[in-house]
Amino acid sequence: MSDWKLPREGGCLCGKVRFRITAPPLLTMACHCKGCQRLTASAFSLSAAVPSGGFELVQGEPVIGALHGPHKHYFCDYCMSWLFTRPDGMDWFVNVRAPMLDDPAGFSTPYVETAAAEKLPWVKTPAARSFDGFPDLEAMTSAVEEFATLGGPAS
Repeated sequence: MSDWKLPREGGCLCGKVRFRITAPPLLTMACHCKGCQRLTASAFSLSAAVPSGGFELVQGEPVIGALHGPHKHYFCDYCMSWLFTRPDGMDWFVNVRAPMLDDPAGFSTPYVETAAAEKLPWVKTPAARSFDGFPDLEAMTSAVEEFATLGGPAS
């Protein structure tokens, strides 16, 4: 199993909101959907699905931003950094924006890429699994199991 060097801490750009991760990620991902491209002003978002019990806010109170739909995207209310997402109906994990970690090594190497059909033509990632859209529960469960067996991506 990879040495995840836990706990890890992270936070927003201005430092007002801070969080701690005490459990290894279930999966690391790059999402190429248009929403993530626009939220990050980049080609994709990087995230680590962390078990809910292994994620805690240690400073500040984030606010819900982006689209105010079923998935809750949390931001710092001052610098507006996108910190994490709590997907609707999946309270067993928190989707942490991996680059918001103080040391994102390992946590930011995507094992899976989603919405690959929407990725910009020049984008390449080291992801082992690629899905044109968003995988169904069976495919995602399979990827999580694979990721755990392999110990996650190399740092």
